[in-house]
Amino acid sequence: MLLARYDALLLDLDGTVYRGQEAVPGAVEAVAAAREHGTGIRFVTNNASRSPETVAEHLTELGFNAALDEVSTSAQAAAAMLLDLVPKGTRVLVLGTDALAEQVRVRGFEPTRDAEGAQAVVQGLSQDLSWRELAEACVAIRQGGAHWIACNVDATLPTERGLLPGNGSLVAALRTATGVEPLVAGKPATPLLEQAAKSAGAQRPLVVGDRLDTDIAGAVNAGMDSLLVLTGVSTEAEASDLPEDRRPTYVAADLSVLHRLP
Repeated sequence: MLLARYDALLLDLDGTVYRGQEAVPGAVEAVAAAREHGTGIRFVTNNASRSPETVAEHLTELGFNAALDEVSTSAQAAAAMLLDLVPKGTRVLVLGTDALAEQVRVRGFEPTRDAEGAQAVVQGLSQDLSWRELAEACVAIRQGGAHWIACNVDATLPTERGLLPGNGSLVAALRTATGVEPLVAGKPATPLLEQAAKSAGAQRPLVVGDRLDTDIAGAVNAGMDSLLVLTGVSTEAEASDLPEDRRPTYVAADLSVLHRLP
């Protein structure tokens, strides 16, 4: 049984445990089996626009009974990265939702929406982000030398209308304007996965996701084993086409493989 090999599951959300407002078939049972086995659970998301409380509530409504401390978001990871860059109490310019600003505040920093005195910029997706906000960030980074952290660099955002601009597309605009490359918190960068594993006390975590370019690439970058489930974006053929050292450790139809006996 795959669960016996690992002490924590770092589970992607959309396409892995749910699709929008519905749980992926078998996912609730697989997570319940992992809990019964004593395996740590972390729901790991690149989405920085929603609070951990909102994510946990949504998961619980779908039957996963998620505890707040089981949720790890790229907003949390980005705010934690500030601790290594600037002193607590520092003004941090937030490009993103109030949920992202709250994570910055929780870590002991002063979130702001303008460039004056800002020693860092944290950028997460907001569907209401304006040119004026990007301009303030540009001033903080170019003229003020502020550190810049992107919660994720996902180029697109899946919606009921199809793929729309994601945080990475807006990061690209600021990168073009400043000539600066941001630090990145979310997958396929390693901070989010590393912090999720640490919070679970995991020595042998398994990263589970449906995307090769974020979930599996992030696992490879972090030196963690991974499981690609075929319930979302990427296919088995695409995984096979990757260089051997970039492929997932396992590929399965869905999460039931975690507790299915060989």
